Order: sequence, then structure tokens, then C-alpha cells
Amino acid sequence: MRIIRKHMTASVLAGVLAASCGLARAAAFPDHAIQLVVPWAPGGATDVIGRFIAKGLSERVGQAVVVNNKAGAGGNIGTASFVREKPDGYTLLVVTSSTNAANPHLYSRLGFDPKKSFAPVAYIGSIPNVLEVPKSSPFNSVAEFLDYAKKNPGKLNYGSAGVGSSQHLASSLLVHLTGIQVTHIPYKGSGPAVSDLLSKHLDFMIDTGSISQVQAGALKALAVASRTRLTELPNVPTFAEAGVAGMYASAWYGIAAPAGTPAPVLAELNKQINLVLADPDIHKKLEAMGVQVGPAQTPEQFAKFMSEEVDRYGDLVKLSGAKME
Repeated sequence: MRIIRKHMTASVLAGVLAASCGLARAAAFPDHAIQLVVPWAPGGATDVIGRFIAKGLSERVGQAVVVNNKAGAGGNIGTASFVREKPDGYTLLVVTSSTNAANPHLYSRLGFDPKKSFAPVAYIGSIPNVLEVPKSSPFNSVAEFLDYAKKNPGKLNYGSAGVGSSQHLASSLLVHLTGIQVTHIPYKGSGPAVSDLLSKHLDFMIDTGSISQVQAGALKALAVASRTRLTELPNVPTFAEAGVAGMYASAWYGIAAPAGTPAPVLAELNKQINLVLADPDIHKKLEAMGVQVGPAQTPEQFAKFMSEEVDRYGDLVKLSGAKME
């Protein structure tokens, strides 16, 4: 009995020491660089948002936060690679409505489970889509755009960040609501698509990340896909005001870690990222892009939101008619 008691005492002591070491490690997090995976090409909204978060987070935690773009397959390549990373909080992912809510209904092989492969960290915000055309476009209103599209089926083309991206789903919804026929040209990210829109290789885009080009006069905005006008584009009507009822489409963004990441690490990351989002300078830069920041969510709240969005996008993908191409 004395030997057993001694063994049990040693085991309890070992457990206490292990727990103490675990708490010490959590308290010290992070003690080296963090990688932030952006599963889209550089230059698009997801990339820009990711870089704002990376810069702010780096300044708050005192460690480098390195952005790693892994584009392809509508965000699936980078995301599938990410979920195989060690769940220690040192590799994070910019999650989006396209990759993490729409793609599960578009791709038979994702390489990840949208509800089980992630440990949601923090919600960033959403951006309503905006119907944009090149500055030299003859269209100055939704009415002019739709009139031409209906009289010339198939002649107008548009770009997107890929099949199932927010741009694709929003454009498909517009097609569903208005009956127009247009040609979809998918890219490996919204950045390259916007570049072709600026150079007039595309006729239009319904995009989330090129408001700065509109404000600079390089693009014309005809309507916003939200229930109210954007503060950044006060003179641009909503689709409802322009005569297209039911045209509501926004892209949301957040940060996630691989499933299995310790709760204390998630809590610390959540705290720091929410503080980054509350920083007036970062907040202003995100709002300038059209991001409607927050409200702040706990990891548990964001996990619930992401799960519900997977279900909701099943209906949206079906309604919009979006299919793999």
C-alpha cells in the first residue's frame, strides 16, 4: 500500500508539473514567428485584409506574422494544405465565405471538412459586393447595364476570384434575378480579375475589394449589394434602389487555426486580433475597403457562425445556379 501510495503521489505531482508547464507555454505564446496563410493570390480583398491583420497582430505580440499566399482551386489548395499544419497556433488561415461556406457545396473533393477541420479564432467582418465597370464603360446606371445585357445575350463577360467565390455567387444571383446572359471568366483570385477589369479585358465585376479603385476614378460603381448604401460610396445606390429587389450579397472574413489548437492559445489569439480590429488606424483602413468590421466574436461564437454559414450557403449556391466549371 505504501508503494502504491507513493506511486500515486508521484503521478499526481507529475500531472501538476505538466499542467504548470502547459500553462507556462500558453502564457508565453507566441515565442516565435506566426504564419498567416491566404488561400488566394496577392492583391485581392482577402490578401489585403490578411496583411492588415498580420501587421497589426505582429505589432501587438512582438513576433513576425508572415503572410503566405497559396492560391488555386477557389481557395481549396491553400486551405487543404493548411489543415495539415501543427495545431499550435503558429499557423493561421484567413477563412472566407467563399472557401469555407460555398466551396463545400461546389467541390466533391475539398481536402478538408468545413465543420471539423478548423478551430475558429476571430471574426473580422464582411464586405458587400459592388457592381463595377471600367471608367470608360458606356454604362452609367444599372438600368443601362441591364438593358444592354438583355438585348445582347452572352456579349458581356465578368471576372471572379474563382468558381464559387463571392464574385461568382453574387453575379450568378444577379443573373437569376434579372434573366440576363453573361459569360463568367474565373481567375485564381480577385486581384488578377480586377487588373483585367481595369485594363478593360472584362466588362464588369461584382466585387468586394476594389472600392479604392472606384474612389480613385479608375472604375465606376453602379450599385451595391447591401440593404443600405456604403459610407465609402454614398452616391452609389443599392440594387434595390436601382430596381433589382433581393440582390443582397456580402463576403465575410475571419481567422482560424487548425482543429485541435489548445483553447488558451485560441483565446489569446482572439483577444489580440479583436484588439487589432479595434485599433482606429486598422479599423479605418478596413472601412476604406468597404469592410463592415465586427461585431467582435469569441472563438465559440465564430465557430457557431461558420457552421451556420456552411448550411446557409448550400441554399445560396443552389439558388444562384453556381456550378463547377
